[in-house]
Amino acid sequence: MNEQIRAREVRLVGPDGEQVGIVPLERALQLATDVDLDLVEVAPMARPPVCRLMDFGKFKYESALKAREARRNQQQTVIKEMKLRPKIDPHDYETKKGHVVRFLKAGDKVKVTIMFRGREQSRPELGYRLLRRLESEISDLGYVEAAPKQDGRNMIMVLAPHRATKAAATAAKGPGREREPGADEAPPAEAGPAGQSGE
Repeated sequence: MNEQIRAREVRLVGPDGEQVGIVPLERALQLATDVDLDLVEVAPMARPPVCRLMDFGKFKYESALKAREARRNQQQTVIKEMKLRPKIDPHDYETKKGHVVRFLKAGDKVKVTIMFRGREQSRPELGYRLLRRLESEISDLGYVEAAPKQDGRNMIMVLAPHRATKAAATAAKGPGREREPGADEAPPAEAGPAGQSGE
């Protein structure tokens, strides 16, 4: 910008986008001073570099405003996690499924983890069956983004809300209203009888 520009001559663009042409750097700086604007290098790799007459302070302020507006309008993808056991109690399952439904309705993705312990690790089909059951029961709200796969002692599946579900959630939140982190987190599950934990 201004005296920091090192080229001998520049292709000058006026404040309204009009082409002035190739001029010596001194002439471009003089023109900038005459109209009380900055000479800003906008395409340094061009030959000769392209410079524009502009109010740089105003430009930076407007760019910051646009970036803030874009961030506000950007939909933040939140991934919630729900942990289940292969031999989960029916009541615990319904409770967990309710949380998954709530997360999907809020427009969030859900990582469902089946945790295997001890001998359960030799029966991965139990976890697979449970994930498939959950998938079929929430199919009206979401779909499987990442199919069930074994990861050490766990089996993981990722659910994502349908576009219509996400759009409804965004509309319900209203413009500019940001969600508080963790607002939709599920309360910690209470431990059930041995082997029947709701985790």
